[in-house]
Amino acid sequence: MLSPLLTLTALVTLVGVLLLWLGRRLRPDEGDLVEEINRILPQTQCAQCGYPGCRPYAQAIADGEAEINQCPPGGEAGIQALAELLQVDPKPLDESRGEHKAPVIARIDEDRCIGCTLCIQACPVDAIFGAARQMHTVIEAECTGCELCLPPCPVDCIDLLPKSQAYRPPRPGADRRIPMSLA
Repeated sequence: MLSPLLTLTALVTLVGVLLLWLGRRLRPDEGDLVEEINRILPQTQCAQCGYPGCRPYAQAIADGEAEINQCPPGGEAGIQALAELLQVDPKPLDESRGEHKAPVIARIDEDRCIGCTLCIQACPVDAIFGAARQMHTVIEAECTGCELCLPPCPVDCIDLLPKSQAYRPPRPGADRRIPMSLA
């Protein structure tokens, strides 16, 4: 009875020590160049740079596969910060990828939303929630303003508002009718 218990204890201890060693050995380096580049990028995940998100773009910059001027949301300030980090000359924004704009957030108009879920599928940061055939809404704190939810919307119910603008709920009674089945 004692031998199997000791064997099991030794095995668990060995696995624990191995996991501890691997955790320290494989921990991402906080000073890693890719992580430093990623911290500078705006984290909009808009894919305007030609990569599916900010982290892959940061990896491409670090690998020398992408230029530092491909991020319209980052604008000239982002290009300047990347140039300083990488100790290269700044370049003008590659305007073929878009233009730098003020930060925006998406807002879904309840009256126009048909609940198709296409915007939910397009959102790279899961800032939109709702259910099929139900009105959807945007979690403003999560919305990066990437605009990827606009093209798939078949009823054009998504508006972009300046990010600094405070949310104003709809006015009570402003052309809202309660269906007779709910009244």
